[in-house]
Amino acid sequence: MRNKIIFIVSAIGAVLALISAFVAAEQPPIQPPLFNPAANPFAKGIYADGMIESEQPVGENINIYPQVSGPITQVLVVEGQKVRKGDPLLTIDDSVQRATAEQLKAQAEAALAMLEELKAEPRPETLDVSVAQVVSAKATLKNTQDELEKQEHAYAIDPRSVSLLALDDARNAEKIAEANLKVAERQYDLTKAGAWIYDIENQERQYAALSKAYVASEALLAQYTIRAPADGVVMSVQAMVGSYISPQGAYDSYTQGMDPLVVMSVPQERLQVRAYIDEILVGRLPDPAKMNAEMFIRGTNIHVPLTFSRVQPFISPKIELSDEREERVDVRVLPVIFRFEKPKGLNLFPGQLVDVYVGEK
Repeated sequence: MRNKIIFIVSAIGAVLALISAFVAAEQPPIQPPLFNPAANPFAKGIYADGMIESEQPVGENINIYPQVSGPITQVLVVEGQKVRKGDPLLTIDDSVQRATAEQLKAQAEAALAMLEELKAEPRPETLDVSVAQVVSAKATLKNTQDELEKQEHAYAIDPRSVSLLALDDARNAEKIAEANLKVAERQYDLTKAGAWIYDIENQERQYAALSKAYVASEALLAQYTIRAPADGVVMSVQAMVGSYISPQGAYDSYTQGMDPLVVMSVPQERLQVRAYIDEILVGRLPDPAKMNAEMFIRGTNIHVPLTFSRVQPFISPKIELSDEREERVDVRVLPVIFRFEKPKGLNLFPGQLVDVYVGEK
């Protein structure tokens, strides 16, 4: 009985082993690829990495860096929003600069008030005082002259009636009164002439200097509001309210580098692709009049015909595609720009990487 059970168990094990071996030997069906790799459509075409961007006659994207430092107080746009030239994008804390501008404005206004005061001289009240001083000095002189005349007349009749000391005092009083009258008259002339021309010119220069300082301060204050430099689309905003920014840009905790505060593109009604041709392949580029190219969208079987636009005649290191500023590379590339019509229903965005083949018609 025991041997029979052992035989049955052994048989079952053998059957299971055969089944496992059969299953292991069975090959699963090959799944079809989700998309076909980009194939060269030209007999002698050359390959290039490409980057989609909005169509523009020169340059690439608009990278906006602030000219001042400080924490952001408002973000007035969202990514993807269309803006017009001059529209505010965000604001930076300007409390200190605003107070400085107001102080300079007050100083300029005070300098202007002083200048107007100098030009308005003499004041009628001050001139009236000078006139009164001249009248008083004339009256004093007339009184001393009359007194001297009386004493001289008395002395002429009887020298004993007036002492020589009294007569000398009367004569001295007359001379003093004459001098005081001349001082009063000159003071009147000085008051009537108004402010000295050099005082006016000096005050004009002070007012001009303070006015220019105020204008410069106002211009700097305006930099605390970042505005769109052109019509376009906001592609990226690298900071939010409370973030500290500087003229180097905004710190990106992901890349641990300084990025543009705002990245804009021109209106995206039309797109173009910037193909980076390896410097080794530059010699194989066809003549622009005969150049033909196609763009393949990665992750799909879609390819789009391209129309040659221009060559950016400057071979640079191939770091644009990785966006690693400190990357050390030996490969240098020549940017060639192509236009294309965006297929309906296809999502394409600036900054998207594509495969480009360039051939000859």
